[in-house]
Amino acid sequence: MNIVAVTSCPTGIAHSQMAAENLEQTAERLGHEIKVEVQGAMGAQNELTTQEIADADAVIIASDTAVSRDRFEGKPLVKGTVKDGVNDPESLFERAAELVEEGETGAVDLGGEDDDGDDADSDDTADATPSNASRRGGDREKGLFARIKRLFS
Repeated sequence: MNIVAVTSCPTGIAHSQMAAENLEQTAERLGHEIKVEVQGAMGAQNELTTQEIADADAVIIASDTAVSRDRFEGKPLVKGTVKDGVNDPESLFERAAELVEEGETGAVDLGGEDDDGDDADSDDTADATPSNASRRGGDREKGLFARIKRLFS
């Protein structure tokens, strides 16, 4: 199977790189072809070309930030976290293979929820939290931006 992938985290220094490396090693071990684009604070590395995306059978996004899905329209797409890419890349590949076998297109969360694209954040604000779900990341008042804001106030 030919796969394109995007890894992305807020800083893009370590975890995105680790996820990309694990995806590449897992693809090689499973006999798949893969090209991984790494996104972070410094921009994109190893950017996917239009032709590489067109040739791909499936797309894997391992991201903790919003990644635009527009360029992957019409492709089976599996969305997981960077942690999934680092600790369990096999699950991402298994889910992608299932989508290809079923002939499905569109985005599916690794957790199994379909993204029907009808919601307001279908242009991939993938890190947006539904109003009825609990927020990840702890107390906002203790976060980096809140501390910096207090420092300069």
